[in-house]
Amino acid sequence: MYKLLIIDDEPLVQAGIRSMLPWEELQISVCGIASNGQLGWEIMEREHPDIVITDVKMPVMSGLELLKKTRDAYPHNDYPAFIILTSYEEFQMAKEALTYHAADYLVKIELTPETLKESVMRAIEIIAKSPALSNSEKKSPSTDFQMLQEKFFIRLLHNLYDSPQQFEMLMHDLNIPLSYAAYQCCYFEMRNDSIDKMDIQKQIVLYANSYQMLQKIMDKYIAGQQIHACFVTLDRKHGAVILLYDTVSDIGSDTRIDSYLQQICASLISYYKTTLKIGIGTIVSEPLAIADSYQSARAAFASITAPSGIANISNVKSDSCMVFNLSIVKDDLSRAFSEYDETLLGAVLDQVIALFEEHPSHYVQALDAACNLLFLSISLMPNGEALLSSLFEDYYDGYRSIYRQSTTEQVIIWLHQFRDRLCESFIEHKKEHRHHIVDNVKKYIETHISQRLNLNDVAAIYGISPNYLSSLFKKYNYCGYSEYITERKIAEAKRMMQNGNVKVYEVADALGFENAFYFSKVFKKVEGVSPTEYLNRLK
Repeated sequence: MYKLLIIDDEPLVQAGIRSMLPWEELQISVCGIASNGQLGWEIMEREHPDIVITDVKMPVMSGLELLKKTRDAYPHNDYPAFIILTSYEEFQMAKEALTYHAADYLVKIELTPETLKESVMRAIEIIAKSPALSNSEKKSPSTDFQMLQEKFFIRLLHNLYDSPQQFEMLMHDLNIPLSYAAYQCCYFEMRNDSIDKMDIQKQIVLYANSYQMLQKIMDKYIAGQQIHACFVTLDRKHGAVILLYDTVSDIGSDTRIDSYLQQICASLISYYKTTLKIGIGTIVSEPLAIADSYQSARAAFASITAPSGIANISNVKSDSCMVFNLSIVKDDLSRAFSEYDETLLGAVLDQVIALFEEHPSHYVQALDAACNLLFLSISLMPNGEALLSSLFEDYYDGYRSIYRQSTTEQVIIWLHQFRDRLCESFIEHKKEHRHHIVDNVKKYIETHISQRLNLNDVAAIYGISPNYLSSLFKKYNYCGYSEYITERKIAEAKRMMQNGNVKVYEVADALGFENAFYFSKVFKKVEGVSPTEYLNRLK
Protein backbone atom coordinates (compact mmCIF):
# COMPACT_ATOMS: atom_id res chain seq x y z
CA MET A 1 0.00 0.00 0.00
CA TYR A 2 1.44 3.36 -1.08
CA LYS A 3 1.04 6.46 1.10
CA LEU A 4 -0.27 9.69 -0.47
CA LEU A 5 0.01 13.22 0.95
CA ILE A 6 -2.16 16.02 -0.53
CA ILE A 7 -1.01 19.64 -0.08
CA ASP A 8 -3.03 22.62 -1.35
CA ASP A 9 -4.20 25.88 0.23
CA GLU A 10 -7.64 25.58 -1.39
CA PRO A 11 -10.03 23.30 0.56
CA LEU A 12 -12.05 22.56 -2.58
CA VAL A 13 -8.94 21.30 -4.35
CA GLN A 14 -8.03 19.17 -1.33
CA ALA A 15 -11.51 17.63 -1.27
CA GLY A 16 -11.58 17.24 -5.03
CA ILE A 17 -8.35 15.27 -5.18
CA ARG A 18 -9.35 13.24 -2.11
CA SER A 19 -12.61 12.15 -3.76
CA MET A 20 -11.56 12.10 -7.42
CA LEU A 21 -10.20 8.54 -7.43
CA PRO A 22 -10.93 5.29 -5.53
CA TRP A 23 -7.56 5.42 -3.78
CA GLU A 24 -8.00 2.14 -1.88
CA GLU A 25 -8.60 0.26 -5.13
CA LEU A 26 -5.33 1.67 -6.41
CA GLN A 27 -3.55 0.37 -3.30
CA ILE A 28 -3.02 3.94 -2.09
CA SER A 29 -3.92 5.37 1.32
CA VAL A 30 -4.17 9.12 1.94
CA CYS A 31 -1.89 9.61 4.95
CA GLY A 32 -2.49 13.35 5.31
CA ILE A 33 -3.82 16.62 3.93
CA ALA A 34 -2.07 19.97 4.47
CA SER A 35 -2.76 23.58 3.48
CA ASN A 36 0.85 24.69 2.93
CA GLY A 37 4.33 23.28 2.45
CA GLN A 38 5.39 23.75 6.07
CA LEU A 39 2.49 21.69 7.40
CA GLY A 40 3.12 19.20 4.62
CA TRP A 41 6.77 18.94 5.69
CA GLU A 42 5.70 18.11 9.25
CA ILE A 43 3.42 15.34 7.97
CA MET A 44 6.20 14.06 5.70
CA GLU A 45 8.58 13.72 8.64
CA ARG A 46 5.95 11.76 10.54
CA GLU A 47 4.29 9.64 7.84
CA HIS A 48 7.02 9.23 5.18
CA PRO A 49 4.63 9.26 2.17
CA ASP A 50 5.53 7.64 -1.14
CA ILE A 51 3.69 10.23 -3.28
CA VAL A 52 3.09 13.95 -2.66
CA ILE A 53 0.56 15.91 -4.72
CA THR A 54 1.24 19.58 -4.01
CA ASP A 55 0.26 22.99 -5.32
CA VAL A 56 3.34 24.76 -6.63
CA LYS A 57 2.40 28.13 -5.06
CA MET A 58 1.12 28.40 -1.46
CA PRO A 59 1.58 30.68 1.56
CA VAL A 60 4.20 29.97 4.27
CA MET A 61 6.04 27.43 2.11
CA SER A 62 5.37 26.78 -1.57
CA GLY A 63 5.37 23.36 -3.19
CA LEU A 64 8.58 24.29 -5.00
CA GLU A 65 10.26 25.23 -1.72
CA LEU A 66 9.05 21.96 -0.19
CA LEU A 67 10.47 19.98 -3.10
CA LYS A 68 13.84 21.74 -2.76
CA LYS A 69 13.86 21.22 1.01
CA THR A 70 13.13 17.52 0.59
CA ARG A 71 15.96 17.05 -1.90
CA ASP A 72 18.43 19.05 0.23
CA ALA A 73 17.48 17.48 3.57
CA TYR A 74 17.48 13.87 2.42
CA PRO A 75 20.01 13.57 -0.41
CA HIS A 76 20.82 9.96 0.47
CA ASN A 77 17.53 8.79 2.00
CA ASP A 78 14.03 8.14 0.76
CA TYR A 79 11.92 10.94 -0.62
CA PRO A 80 8.51 10.77 -2.27
CA ALA A 81 7.61 11.17 -5.91
CA PHE A 82 6.23 14.70 -6.29
CA ILE A 83 3.29 15.58 -8.55
CA ILE A 84 3.06 19.36 -8.98
CA LEU A 85 -0.24 21.20 -9.40
CA THR A 86 -0.02 24.46 -11.32
CA SER A 87 -1.92 27.07 -13.27
CA TYR A 88 -0.74 28.59 -16.53
CA GLU A 89 0.43 31.71 -14.71
CA GLU A 90 2.58 29.67 -12.30
CA PHE A 91 4.12 27.32 -14.83
CA GLN A 92 7.57 28.86 -14.64
CA MET A 93 7.67 27.60 -11.04
CA ALA A 94 6.43 24.19 -12.15
CA LYS A 95 9.09 24.11 -14.83
CA GLU A 96 11.71 24.77 -12.15
CA ALA A 97 10.21 21.91 -10.12
CA LEU A 98 10.80 19.61 -13.10
CA THR A 99 14.52 20.46 -12.92
CA TYR A 100 14.39 19.00 -9.40
CA HIS A 101 12.92 15.89 -11.02
CA ALA A 102 9.34 16.05 -9.88
CA ALA A 103 7.58 12.96 -11.21
CA ASP A 104 4.94 14.96 -13.08
CA TYR A 105 2.93 18.17 -13.15
CA LEU A 106 -0.80 18.78 -13.73
CA VAL A 107 -2.57 21.96 -14.80
CA LYS A 108 -5.45 22.52 -12.36
CA ILE A 109 -8.04 23.65 -14.87
CA GLU A 110 -7.34 20.54 -16.98
CA LEU A 111 -7.44 18.13 -14.01
CA THR A 112 -9.71 15.11 -14.53
CA PRO A 113 -9.88 11.67 -12.90
CA GLU A 114 -8.19 10.27 -15.99
CA THR A 115 -5.26 12.71 -15.99
CA LEU A 116 -4.84 12.39 -12.23
CA LYS A 117 -4.81 8.60 -12.40
CA GLU A 118 -2.30 8.63 -15.26
CA SER A 119 -0.02 10.91 -13.28
CA VAL A 120 -0.28 8.82 -10.11
CA MET A 121 0.41 5.63 -12.08
CA ARG A 122 3.46 7.30 -13.58
CA ALA A 123 4.67 8.19 -10.09
CA ILE A 124 4.15 4.60 -8.93
CA GLU A 125 6.04 3.34 -11.98
CA ILE A 126 8.95 5.62 -11.11
CA ILE A 127 8.91 4.38 -7.53
CA ALA A 128 8.80 0.76 -8.67
CA LYS A 129 11.54 1.10 -11.28
CA SER A 130 13.95 3.38 -9.46
CA PRO A 131 15.79 2.11 -6.40
CA ALA A 132 16.32 5.77 -5.60
CA LEU A 133 12.61 6.12 -4.89
CA SER A 134 11.73 2.69 -3.53
CA ASN A 135 11.35 1.64 0.07
CA SER A 136 13.74 -1.24 -0.48
CA GLU A 137 16.68 1.08 -0.97
CA LYS A 138 16.65 4.63 0.28
CA LYS A 139 19.74 6.06 -1.36
CA SER A 140 19.13 8.34 -4.33
CA PRO A 141 21.19 10.21 -6.84
CA SER A 142 21.17 13.94 -6.35
CA THR A 143 19.57 16.31 -8.82
CA ASP A 144 23.06 17.16 -10.07
CA PHE A 145 23.76 13.46 -10.65
CA GLN A 146 20.56 13.10 -12.67
CA MET A 147 21.52 16.19 -14.65
CA LEU A 148 24.80 14.46 -15.48
CA GLN A 149 22.79 11.52 -16.79
CA GLU A 150 20.84 13.85 -19.09
CA LYS A 151 24.04 15.49 -20.33
CA PHE A 152 25.45 12.03 -20.98
CA PHE A 153 22.88 11.50 -23.74
CA ILE A 154 23.34 15.00 -25.19
CA ARG A 155 27.07 14.36 -25.49
CA LEU A 156 26.39 10.91 -26.94
CA LEU A 157 24.13 12.30 -29.67
CA HIS A 158 26.73 14.88 -30.66
CA ASN A 159 29.75 12.57 -30.44
CA LEU A 160 31.45 14.67 -27.76
CA TYR A 161 33.31 11.88 -25.95
CA ASP A 162 37.09 11.91 -26.04
CA SER A 163 37.50 8.15 -26.20
CA PRO A 164 35.61 4.84 -25.87
CA GLN A 165 37.23 4.47 -22.45
CA GLN A 166 35.75 7.75 -21.23
CA PHE A 167 32.34 6.74 -22.58
CA GLU A 168 32.46 3.30 -20.92
CA MET A 169 33.52 4.79 -17.59
CA LEU A 170 30.74 7.38 -17.64
CA MET A 171 28.18 4.77 -18.62
CA HIS A 172 29.22 2.71 -15.59
CA ASP A 173 29.48 5.57 -13.10
CA LEU A 174 26.19 7.16 -14.15
CA ASN A 175 24.40 3.81 -14.05
CA ILE A 176 23.28 3.93 -17.70
CA PRO A 177 23.35 0.42 -19.16
CA LEU A 178 23.58 0.48 -22.95
CA SER A 179 24.02 -3.16 -23.86
CA TYR A 180 21.50 -3.82 -26.61
CA ALA A 181 21.67 -5.62 -29.92
CA ALA A 182 21.07 -2.46 -31.96
CA TYR A 183 20.26 1.24 -31.69
CA GLN A 184 18.39 3.77 -33.84
CA CYS A 185 17.73 7.51 -33.49
CA CYS A 186 14.74 9.60 -34.50
CA TYR A 187 14.91 13.40 -34.57
CA PHE A 188 11.62 15.27 -34.33
CA GLU A 189 10.01 18.71 -34.29
CA MET A 190 6.54 19.49 -32.90
CA ARG A 191 4.45 22.26 -34.46
CA ASN A 192 1.19 23.84 -33.38
CA ASP A 193 0.14 27.13 -34.97
CA SER A 194 -2.47 27.90 -32.29
CA ILE A 195 0.01 27.30 -29.46
CA ASP A 196 2.59 29.57 -31.10
CA LYS A 197 0.11 32.45 -30.83
CA MET A 198 -0.22 32.03 -27.03
CA ASP A 199 1.98 33.64 -24.41
CA ILE A 200 5.21 31.83 -23.64
CA GLN A 201 4.06 30.14 -20.42
CA LYS A 202 1.02 28.58 -22.08
CA GLN A 203 3.25 27.44 -24.92
CA ILE A 204 5.52 25.65 -22.46
CA VAL A 205 2.58 23.88 -20.80
CA LEU A 206 0.92 22.70 -24.00
CA TYR A 207 4.13 21.65 -25.73
CA ALA A 208 5.11 19.78 -22.57
CA ASN A 209 1.73 18.03 -22.67
CA SER A 210 2.32 17.11 -26.30
CA TYR A 211 5.78 15.82 -25.42
CA GLN A 212 4.39 13.66 -22.62
CA MET A 213 1.70 12.34 -24.94
CA LEU A 214 4.39 11.45 -27.47
CA GLN A 215 6.26 9.44 -24.84
CA LYS A 216 3.11 7.69 -23.58
CA ILE A 217 1.97 6.63 -27.04
CA MET A 218 5.47 5.46 -27.99
CA ASP A 219 5.71 3.40 -24.79
CA LYS A 220 2.27 1.92 -25.54
CA TYR A 221 3.19 0.80 -29.06
CA ILE A 222 6.59 -0.68 -28.25
CA ALA A 223 5.44 -2.50 -25.09
CA GLY A 224 6.24 -6.19 -25.48
CA GLN A 225 8.01 -5.62 -28.81
CA GLN A 226 11.61 -6.11 -27.56
CA ILE A 227 12.12 -2.41 -28.19
CA HIS A 228 12.77 0.32 -25.62
CA ALA A 229 12.80 4.10 -26.03
CA CYS A 230 14.94 6.80 -24.43
CA PHE A 231 13.74 10.38 -24.97
CA VAL A 232 16.16 13.32 -25.07
CA THR A 233 14.78 16.87 -24.95
CA LEU A 234 16.70 19.38 -27.06
CA ASP A 235 14.48 22.43 -26.69
CA ARG A 236 10.77 23.16 -26.28
CA LYS A 237 9.82 21.82 -29.72
CA HIS A 238 12.69 19.53 -30.66
CA GLY A 239 13.87 16.23 -29.32
CA ALA A 240 15.35 12.86 -30.11
CA VAL A 241 14.27 9.30 -29.41
CA ILE A 242 16.93 6.63 -29.03
CA LEU A 243 15.38 3.25 -29.84
CA LEU A 244 17.03 0.28 -28.13
CA TYR A 245 16.54 -3.15 -29.74
CA ASP A 246 16.87 -6.40 -27.76
CA THR A 247 17.34 -8.50 -30.89
CA VAL A 248 18.53 -8.00 -34.48
CA SER A 249 16.46 -10.62 -36.26
CA ASP A 250 14.90 -9.18 -39.45
CA ILE A 251 15.75 -5.70 -38.15
CA GLY A 252 16.76 -4.42 -41.57
CA SER A 253 13.26 -5.03 -42.97
CA ASP A 254 11.42 -4.02 -39.80
CA THR A 255 8.75 -1.43 -40.66
CA ARG A 256 7.16 -1.31 -37.19
CA ILE A 257 8.80 1.98 -36.16
CA ASP A 258 7.57 3.80 -39.26
CA SER A 259 4.08 2.45 -38.58
CA TYR A 260 4.17 3.39 -34.89
CA LEU A 261 5.32 6.91 -35.70
CA GLN A 262 2.51 7.34 -38.23
CA GLN A 263 -0.02 6.40 -35.53
CA ILE A 264 1.67 8.71 -33.01
CA CYS A 265 1.41 11.61 -35.47
CA ALA A 266 -2.30 10.93 -35.90
CA SER A 267 -2.85 10.81 -32.14
CA LEU A 268 -1.04 14.10 -31.49
CA ILE A 269 -3.08 15.86 -34.16
CA SER A 270 -6.26 14.46 -32.61
CA TYR A 271 -5.42 15.35 -29.01
CA TYR A 272 -3.48 18.62 -29.27
CA LYS A 273 -3.65 19.71 -32.93
CA THR A 274 0.11 19.26 -32.86
CA THR A 275 1.92 18.00 -35.95
CA LEU A 276 5.19 16.09 -36.03
CA LYS A 277 8.07 16.20 -38.44
CA ILE A 278 10.30 13.16 -37.87
CA GLY A 279 13.55 11.93 -39.35
CA ILE A 280 14.46 8.27 -38.77
CA GLY A 281 18.16 7.43 -38.75
CA THR A 282 20.22 4.37 -39.53
CA ILE A 283 20.33 1.28 -37.32
CA VAL A 284 23.71 0.86 -35.63
CA SER A 285 25.19 -1.92 -33.51
CA GLU A 286 27.42 0.03 -31.09
CA PRO A 287 26.39 2.63 -28.48
CA LEU A 288 29.01 5.14 -29.64
CA ALA A 289 27.60 4.89 -33.16
CA ILE A 290 24.33 6.38 -31.88
CA ALA A 291 25.82 9.74 -32.91
CA ASP A 292 25.96 8.48 -36.51
CA SER A 293 22.33 7.41 -36.33
CA TYR A 294 21.39 10.83 -34.92
CA GLN A 295 23.31 12.53 -37.72
CA SER A 296 21.47 10.50 -40.35
CA ALA A 297 18.13 11.15 -38.61
CA ARG A 298 18.75 14.89 -38.93
CA ALA A 299 19.64 14.39 -42.58
CA ALA A 300 16.36 12.53 -43.12
CA PHE A 301 14.55 15.29 -41.25
CA ALA A 302 16.13 17.94 -43.50
CA SER A 303 14.78 16.14 -46.59
CA ILE A 304 11.18 16.79 -45.51
CA THR A 305 9.92 19.91 -47.26
CA ALA A 306 6.38 19.87 -45.85
CA PRO A 307 5.50 21.27 -42.38
CA SER A 308 4.98 17.70 -41.15
CA GLY A 309 5.82 14.17 -42.21
CA ILE A 310 8.12 11.22 -41.63
CA ALA A 311 11.28 10.35 -43.56
CA ASN A 312 13.42 7.27 -43.05
CA ILE A 313 17.04 7.72 -44.08
CA SER A 314 16.87 4.36 -45.86
CA ASN A 315 14.44 5.94 -48.34
CA VAL A 316 16.28 9.25 -48.75
CA LYS A 317 18.72 9.80 -51.62
CA SER A 318 22.19 10.35 -50.25
CA ASP A 319 22.72 13.54 -52.23
CA SER A 320 19.32 15.09 -51.41
CA CYS A 321 20.31 16.49 -48.04
CA MET A 322 23.38 17.16 -45.96
CA VAL A 323 23.63 18.47 -42.41
CA PHE A 324 26.46 20.05 -40.48
CA ASN A 325 28.50 17.63 -38.38
CA LEU A 326 29.64 19.19 -35.11
CA SER A 327 32.30 16.52 -34.75
CA ILE A 328 34.78 18.72 -36.60
CA VAL A 329 34.79 21.13 -33.67
CA LYS A 330 33.72 18.70 -30.93
CA ASP A 331 36.88 18.78 -28.79
CA ASP A 332 37.10 22.55 -28.53
CA LEU A 333 33.34 22.92 -28.24
CA SER A 334 33.11 20.40 -25.41
CA ARG A 335 35.95 22.07 -23.51
CA ALA A 336 34.50 25.56 -24.05
CA PHE A 337 31.15 24.56 -22.52
CA SER A 338 32.60 22.52 -19.68
CA GLU A 339 35.06 25.25 -18.62
CA TYR A 340 33.05 28.34 -19.57
CA ASP A 341 35.96 29.39 -21.78
CA GLU A 342 34.63 32.38 -23.71
CA THR A 343 37.79 32.75 -25.79
CA LEU A 344 37.65 29.17 -27.02
CA LEU A 345 33.88 29.35 -27.61
CA GLY A 346 34.33 32.51 -29.67
CA ALA A 347 37.04 30.83 -31.76
CA VAL A 348 34.85 27.77 -32.42
CA LEU A 349 31.86 29.86 -33.44
CA ASP A 350 34.06 32.05 -35.64
CA GLN A 351 35.21 28.86 -37.39
CA VAL A 352 31.61 27.80 -38.01
CA ILE A 353 30.59 31.27 -39.20
CA ALA A 354 33.58 31.48 -41.58
CA LEU A 355 32.64 28.10 -43.07
CA PHE A 356 29.18 29.29 -44.07
CA GLU A 357 30.41 32.69 -45.20
CA GLU A 358 32.50 30.76 -47.72
CA HIS A 359 29.47 28.61 -48.73
CA PRO A 360 26.44 30.96 -48.76
CA SER A 361 24.35 28.48 -50.75
CA HIS A 362 24.38 25.95 -47.89
CA TYR A 363 21.38 27.39 -46.05
CA VAL A 364 20.05 24.05 -44.72
CA GLN A 365 23.43 23.16 -43.27
CA ALA A 366 23.87 26.64 -41.75
CA LEU A 367 20.46 26.52 -40.07
CA ASP A 368 21.14 22.99 -38.83
CA ALA A 369 24.50 24.05 -37.37
CA ALA A 370 22.96 27.04 -35.58
CA CYS A 371 20.13 24.90 -34.17
CA ASN A 372 22.48 22.25 -32.86
CA LEU A 373 24.74 24.83 -31.24
CA LEU A 374 21.59 26.19 -29.63
CA PHE A 375 20.52 22.72 -28.44
CA LEU A 376 23.95 22.12 -26.92
CA SER A 377 23.88 25.44 -25.10
CA ILE A 378 20.45 24.73 -23.63
CA SER A 379 21.37 21.20 -22.63
CA LEU A 380 24.94 21.51 -21.37
CA MET A 381 24.63 24.63 -19.22
CA PRO A 382 22.81 24.87 -15.88
CA ASN A 383 19.44 26.55 -16.47
CA GLY A 384 20.36 26.67 -20.13
CA GLU A 385 16.91 27.51 -21.51
CA ALA A 386 16.36 30.32 -19.01
CA LEU A 387 19.80 31.73 -19.78
CA LEU A 388 19.30 31.65 -23.56
CA SER A 389 15.86 33.20 -23.16
CA SER A 390 17.38 36.10 -21.22
CA LEU A 391 20.16 36.56 -23.77
CA PHE A 392 17.58 36.95 -26.54
CA GLU A 393 14.91 38.78 -24.56
CA ASP A 394 14.94 41.68 -27.04
CA TYR A 395 13.56 39.30 -29.71
CA TYR A 396 9.79 38.76 -29.48
CA ASP A 397 10.31 35.00 -29.93
CA GLY A 398 13.52 34.79 -27.93
CA TYR A 399 16.23 32.36 -28.96
CA ARG A 400 13.66 30.64 -31.18
CA SER A 401 14.21 33.54 -33.57
CA ILE A 402 16.74 31.25 -35.27
CA TYR A 403 13.84 29.42 -36.94
CA ARG A 404 12.75 32.65 -38.67
CA GLN A 405 16.07 33.11 -40.47
CA SER A 406 15.36 32.23 -44.10
CA THR A 407 18.76 32.74 -45.73
CA THR A 408 22.35 31.78 -44.96
CA GLU A 409 23.20 35.45 -44.46
CA GLN A 410 20.45 35.83 -41.86
CA VAL A 411 21.62 32.68 -40.05
CA ILE A 412 25.16 34.09 -39.96
CA ILE A 413 23.92 37.37 -38.48
CA TRP A 414 22.05 35.37 -35.82
CA LEU A 415 25.18 33.32 -35.09
CA HIS A 416 27.14 36.53 -34.55
CA GLN A 417 24.55 37.60 -31.97
CA PHE A 418 24.61 34.15 -30.41
CA ARG A 419 28.41 34.20 -30.17
CA ASP A 420 28.69 37.67 -28.67
CA ARG A 421 25.92 37.23 -26.11
CA LEU A 422 26.92 33.75 -25.03
CA CYS A 423 30.59 34.68 -24.66
CA GLU A 424 29.64 37.68 -22.53
CA SER A 425 27.48 35.40 -20.41
CA PHE A 426 30.41 33.01 -19.96
CA ILE A 427 32.48 35.85 -18.55
CA GLU A 428 29.71 36.80 -16.11
CA HIS A 429 28.99 33.26 -14.93
CA LYS A 430 32.49 31.79 -14.96
CA LYS A 431 33.26 32.25 -11.26
CA GLU A 432 29.84 31.00 -10.18
CA HIS A 433 30.20 28.03 -12.53
CA ARG A 434 33.60 27.11 -11.08
CA HIS A 435 32.19 27.13 -7.57
CA HIS A 436 29.31 25.00 -8.86
CA ILE A 437 31.68 22.40 -10.32
CA VAL A 438 33.60 22.11 -7.04
CA ASP A 439 30.34 21.77 -5.08
CA ASN A 440 29.04 19.12 -7.48
CA VAL A 441 32.28 17.14 -7.36
CA LYS A 442 32.22 17.23 -3.56
CA LYS A 443 28.65 15.89 -3.62
CA TYR A 444 29.74 13.18 -6.03
CA ILE A 445 32.60 12.23 -3.73
CA GLU A 446 30.21 11.89 -0.79
CA THR A 447 27.91 9.53 -2.69
CA HIS A 448 30.81 7.48 -4.12
CA ILE A 449 33.14 7.48 -1.13
CA SER A 450 33.59 3.69 -1.36
CA GLN A 451 35.23 4.04 -4.79
CA ARG A 452 38.81 5.03 -5.58
CA LEU A 453 37.81 8.41 -7.05
CA ASN A 454 40.77 8.86 -9.37
CA LEU A 455 41.15 12.50 -10.45
CA ASN A 456 41.10 11.60 -14.16
CA ASP A 457 37.94 9.51 -13.80
CA VAL A 458 35.98 12.11 -11.84
CA ALA A 459 37.06 14.89 -14.19
CA ALA A 460 35.84 12.82 -17.13
CA ILE A 461 32.41 12.43 -15.53
CA TYR A 462 32.05 16.22 -15.46
CA GLY A 463 33.50 16.62 -18.94
CA ILE A 464 36.53 18.66 -17.84
CA SER A 465 40.26 18.07 -17.87
CA PRO A 466 42.01 16.67 -14.78
CA ASN A 467 44.30 19.71 -14.62
CA TYR A 468 41.30 22.03 -14.69
CA LEU A 469 39.54 20.14 -11.89
CA SER A 470 42.72 20.10 -9.82
CA SER A 471 43.21 23.84 -10.25
CA LEU A 472 39.56 24.53 -9.34
CA PHE A 473 39.92 22.59 -6.09
CA LYS A 474 43.05 24.49 -5.16
CA LYS A 475 41.37 27.82 -5.84
CA TYR A 476 37.82 27.27 -4.57
CA ASN A 477 38.29 24.76 -1.76
CA TYR A 478 40.25 24.86 1.49
CA CYS A 479 42.45 22.00 0.27
CA GLY A 480 43.43 20.23 -2.94
CA TYR A 481 41.59 17.35 -4.57
CA SER A 482 43.77 14.52 -3.23
CA GLU A 483 43.81 15.99 0.27
CA TYR A 484 40.04 16.31 0.22
CA ILE A 485 39.56 12.70 -0.88
CA THR A 486 41.85 11.52 1.91
CA GLU A 487 40.06 13.67 4.49
CA ARG A 488 36.60 12.38 3.52
CA LYS A 489 37.67 8.73 3.37
CA ILE A 490 39.31 8.88 6.79
CA ALA A 491 36.25 10.65 8.22
CA GLU A 492 34.06 7.86 6.82
CA ALA A 493 36.47 5.24 8.17
CA LYS A 494 36.18 6.74 11.66
CA ARG A 495 32.40 6.74 11.38
CA MET A 496 32.39 3.08 10.39
CA MET A 497 34.67 2.14 13.27
CA GLN A 498 32.56 4.11 15.75
CA ASN A 499 29.26 2.61 14.58
CA GLY A 500 30.09 -1.08 14.45
CA ASN A 501 32.37 -3.96 15.25
CA VAL A 502 34.50 -3.91 12.11
CA LYS A 503 37.99 -5.06 11.23
CA VAL A 504 40.64 -2.81 9.70
CA TYR A 505 40.79 -4.75 6.45
CA GLU A 506 36.98 -4.54 6.12
CA VAL A 507 37.07 -0.74 6.41
CA ALA A 508 39.94 -0.53 3.92
CA ASP A 509 38.08 -2.69 1.43
CA ALA A 510 34.78 -0.82 1.88
CA LEU A 511 36.46 2.53 1.14
CA GLY A 512 38.33 1.46 -1.97
CA PHE A 513 41.86 1.38 -0.59
CA GLU A 514 44.33 -0.89 -2.37
CA ASN A 515 44.98 -2.89 0.80
CA ALA A 516 44.80 -2.68 4.58
CA PHE A 517 48.48 -1.74 4.86
CA TYR A 518 48.09 1.36 2.67
CA PHE A 519 44.89 2.32 4.49
CA SER A 520 46.68 2.06 7.86
CA LYS A 521 49.51 4.22 6.57
CA VAL A 522 47.14 6.95 5.35
CA PHE A 523 45.03 6.75 8.53
CA LYS A 524 48.06 7.18 10.80
CA LYS A 525 49.35 10.09 8.74
CA VAL A 526 46.03 11.92 9.19
CA GLU A 527 45.07 10.89 12.74
CA GLY A 528 48.46 10.32 14.33
CA VAL A 529 47.52 6.80 15.40
CA SER A 530 46.98 3.54 13.54
CA PRO A 531 43.46 2.23 12.87
CA THR A 532 44.04 -0.54 15.40
CA GLU A 533 45.04 1.98 18.08
CA TYR A 534 42.00 4.07 17.20
CA LEU A 535 39.71 1.02 17.55
CA ASN A 536 41.27 0.16 20.91
CA ARG A 537 40.53 3.67 22.17
CA LEU A 538 36.87 3.18 21.32
CA LYS A 539 36.55 0.10 23.52
